[in-house]
Amino acid sequence: MTPRKKILVATACGIALLAPRAAHAAPRWMESLDRGVVAVPAKDGGVLVSWRLLGDDPAGAAFNLYKDGTKLNAKPLTGGTDFVDKSGIDKIGGAGAYTVRRVAKGKEGAASRPAQVWTDGYLSIPLDPPPAGVTPTGEAYSYTANDASVGDLNGDGRYEIILKWDPTNSKDNAFGGYTGDAYLDAYTLEGQRLWRIDLGRNIRAGAHYTQFQVFDYDGDGKAELAMRTSDGVIDGTGRVLGDANADWRESGGERPQADRTGAFIAPDGTKVAKVQGRILKGPEYLTVFEGATGKALASAPYAPPRDPRTDAPSVEQMTEIWGDGYANRSDRFLAGTAYLDGQRPSIVMARGYYGRSTLAAWDFRDGKLTPRWFFDSAAPGNEAFGGQGNHQLSVADVDGDGRDEIVYGSMTVDDNGKGLWSARLFHGDAMHVGDLDPTHPGLERFGVHESPKSNGGIGAAMLDARTGKVLWSTPADKDAGRGLAADIDPRFPGDEAWGTNQEALYTAQGKAIDGVKHPRQVNFAIWWDGDDLRELLDKNQISKWDWKTGQTTPLLTAEGMTSNNGTKATPALSADLFGDWREEVIWRAEDNQSLRIYATPYPTERRLVTLMHDPQYRVSIAWQNTAYNQPPHTSFHLGEGMTSPKPQAIVTRKASQ
Repeated sequence: MTPRKKILVATACGIALLAPRAAHAAPRWMESLDRGVVAVPAKDGGVLVSWRLLGDDPAGAAFNLYKDGTKLNAKPLTGGTDFVDKSGIDKIGGAGAYTVRRVAKGKEGAASRPAQVWTDGYLSIPLDPPPAGVTPTGEAYSYTANDASVGDLNGDGRYEIILKWDPTNSKDNAFGGYTGDAYLDAYTLEGQRLWRIDLGRNIRAGAHYTQFQVFDYDGDGKAELAMRTSDGVIDGTGRVLGDANADWRESGGERPQADRTGAFIAPDGTKVAKVQGRILKGPEYLTVFEGATGKALASAPYAPPRDPRTDAPSVEQMTEIWGDGYANRSDRFLAGTAYLDGQRPSIVMARGYYGRSTLAAWDFRDGKLTPRWFFDSAAPGNEAFGGQGNHQLSVADVDGDGRDEIVYGSMTVDDNGKGLWSARLFHGDAMHVGDLDPTHPGLERFGVHESPKSNGGIGAAMLDARTGKVLWSTPADKDAGRGLAADIDPRFPGDEAWGTNQEALYTAQGKAIDGVKHPRQVNFAIWWDGDDLRELLDKNQISKWDWKTGQTTPLLTAEGMTSNNGTKATPALSADLFGDWREEVIWRAEDNQSLRIYATPYPTERRLVTLMHDPQYRVSIAWQNTAYNQPPHTSFHLGEGMTSPKPQAIVTRKASQ
């Protein structure tokens, strides 16, 4: 086995730095969480109780666990933050309430919020679907629960769920036609709907149109919601934004198309696109909503705009700028959250990636939205950055200066809004950024690509995330639709990587593992069982890769639940929502009447701070809903042979601050 990087220093707890933070870097502002105690039937009997180790807990923090006031442990618990209560074997349904107290210098702290056992291994949250509707052309539609995010909306240390509802006639940008309104709801864990935001007729519904960010941007200890809006949006208090009667949807007609390289196709009947239902003009805004109420707090003209010269560009202008005149490219949006100053989170909104790529960073401070910077691949000097975007982005401190960069497919924008590097591998559908190869300094970026004819025949590649240098690649002559990087084989250091345009499973160093075909699961990954390897999450199932046989074994099949986004087969959300560092998964019910949150039944000896207090992981949960959803990654290597990572410099913001 290759030695791990010296940067992974053994400590009792904490989050690793991907590189030494700048000496002047301030601690990052992060949410103040409670213990998040969760109890489920254990895999081998009894009740598995787990709780959060927090990023601001002292090194060596110990805990006492109680059930209905009776202490279960003989001496303070200093290992993994979980415990199997064997007394619950025969009466799980009435196992009682569990609480945790931190022990410091022999004295106990306050008790955690009590946790009842999830007797079926999951928490069910009832939903209230929006009413069905009919388009102007008479097409009936209903609603399905779609992507979700989480945030502490009221400052009590617990997460609430923000859920997007998609109409059944939602559209990919490539297709014309009307859609129903998209909605966002906020739910407590008890199933109370706090508010509903109706995005109205002037925000088209589909995977590329509505990217929403949930984060505490102003540091008041309560999360906000940020997204693109237009005339007719109804906020969570029932107030209409802009002109309630405006209808900016195209009522009919066709426009010339363009090919995928942006070359204009002459309007001689060769190829046209239907524009009915598309929104090609009209105002756009960036709006921040209060998390607790859904009330609109602040709005500003949306940037990046369709065209810096006008809000309503002509067909010729749109074609010149974006490569088509029917908003296929110009209305492909991405969104993220980044610590651009190294301390406080900023909103990042993006537009376009096939040709022109534009990004705008915003701060929300003291109730006001303020632009921070604007990046445009069409600006002089940025020519190498055109056409390099993905159907998603990632956020990480790739250069080790304590401030985040935006990894935008085959290019990266620095924390100051300047282009950092462009690998010229062009567009791709899947991407992963983290310490994927612990034998290589810093972070890596693995992705698959769909333009091998333009990038020298590369189908997948591992890059140095600091410089964009290709560390290794695999050849292809066709588009790779999906790709994944996860540590699933303990024989090799780092994350294994694979894509749909290849058969082999590759090590983090780019060597094909002899005689092994990659897993058929290629969409998502999850830390689920008790070891350091990652499991595979696809459709409504979690599976374990058996590296000895080259097969996957199901660990959980969520009957009655289903995945989102077609062949992408992604969950509503996967994240470290409760308990110890392992991840939970949220799926929607097949009838869209509920969500279920599943928690692992496996104990673990690994002791780690909650992943939600690793800033890179936390912002990856914020951007997970963006376009083609991708699984989160930590800033340190979490996998076989890892050492306990180094503490991260954070400061938690309580609601009273």
